[in-house]
Amino acid sequence: MTSKTNRSCYICQQCGYKAPQYLGKCPQCDSWNSFVEQIEELSAVSRQRSVRQSGKQVEIIDLSKIQKTDYKRVSTKLEEFDRCLGGGIVNGSLVLVSGDPGIGKSTLLTQLALNINQSSVVSRQSSDKDKKSLIADSEAILKADDSRVLYIAGEESAKQIKIRVDRIKSNASLAVLNEIDVDNIIEAISLARPSLVIVDSIQTLQTSDLESIAGSVGQVRECTHRLQRLAKDIHVPIFLVGHVTKEGNIAGPKTLEHVVDVVLSLEGDPASMFRILRATKNRFGPTDEVGVFEMVEGGMIEVTNPSKVFLNTKQNAPGSAVVAIQSGFRPLLLEIQALVTKSGLPIPRRVGNGIDNNRLQLLVAVLQKRLGLTLFDVDIYVNVVGGLKISEPAADLGVCTAIVSSFKDIPIREKTVLIGEVGLLGELRAVRQIDKRIKEAQKLGYSNVISSQNARNLSEAMKLALVDNL
Repeated sequence: MTSKTNRSCYICQQCGYKAPQYLGKCPQCDSWNSFVEQIEELSAVSRQRSVRQSGKQVEIIDLSKIQKTDYKRVSTKLEEFDRCLGGGIVNGSLVLVSGDPGIGKSTLLTQLALNINQSSVVSRQSSDKDKKSLIADSEAILKADDSRVLYIAGEESAKQIKIRVDRIKSNASLAVLNEIDVDNIIEAISLARPSLVIVDSIQTLQTSDLESIAGSVGQVRECTHRLQRLAKDIHVPIFLVGHVTKEGNIAGPKTLEHVVDVVLSLEGDPASMFRILRATKNRFGPTDEVGVFEMVEGGMIEVTNPSKVFLNTKQNAPGSAVVAIQSGFRPLLLEIQALVTKSGLPIPRRVGNGIDNNRLQLLVAVLQKRLGLTLFDVDIYVNVVGGLKISEPAADLGVCTAIVSSFKDIPIREKTVLIGEVGLLGELRAVRQIDKRIKEAQKLGYSNVISSQNARNLSEAMKLALVDNL
């Protein structure tokens, strides 16, 4: 616990002006709502520690003398989750999981906790068979029990979590701590030394060293910093559940994303059963990996072959195209649907769901200029089936072909996959790892692959893709 000698002040994040209380407008730089509460003085214990460490000799390390070692990872028993993490949980890491309310963050992390608890029980039983002397040692058994997952519940009661646990796996065991004071939480974690800590959620935690309410910028930042130091000191991985704003951004200070090691985002349409887990930051693995889950009554079910699932309901109708995107090390086949209708508005609509709207506007302009299509008086709607968001330009050719197919009311040839970036001149550009994409398409029975390898521009690609030529 920290000493009560701590005092807080409010500092302007624009110019650094310090005030004893919150001010709406900074008197020095005239910026509004820029004051954030921070701890002004260190506690007595921290001051003594800093004095002791001031006499410590600074050591310069030569990296060539350090032996290269891989991160030791713990499997979550969820292959899609491990994929997003880069192969598993790294000890001492701080992971932030964000998502809309009701998207399934707590369900997914509860399922992860139960899997790790079950793994620790199995490994403990196998080690007990090898070392029978440990069975008689009650202290060792107690220590083994303490090394399980600890669930910090700031929003729900233990009874509510019990209902969710029974829904996922009946009669399962999970250690729950109902606490919102971060100092008490740190003390409990230091004593219990669990193998994993889940904090649900970081916006509910607070410290008495700050006067602001829980969820404020100062509280969220200070609590995250303290948990980060704890994770590194005792080498325990900590998962933080983070709320998002109505714009879809993580609530709290932007520095929160810089403090943590991994940022995972759980996305999906509430009306759809599919959930997409996306890594937007990862210090231990790739940042473009996605994991696909299906939300059912008993929790999250992994979708091991997303391409097959997303294309299950595809119909060979005008406006439907199949593209191959690269998600980390795994290629995915997705369906893109386009609808082109006569517009009654002065400015026709261009709506993209799952793709960037600015990119859609650019591709429509290219189609008008290079193919001579009259798209200035029509509404264009483009949707990525399955709830995925496409950020790479390899889907450009698929979007363009779907729009032309809907506009001309001509279907695309069966078993056709479109891969390629479209330039402003209407040319097709090569994309990375084209061989992997083609191999995945052929595995699912798509024999007609159109890319920059067999088409130089949009006009040639349309002749290969559409049933009738333009």
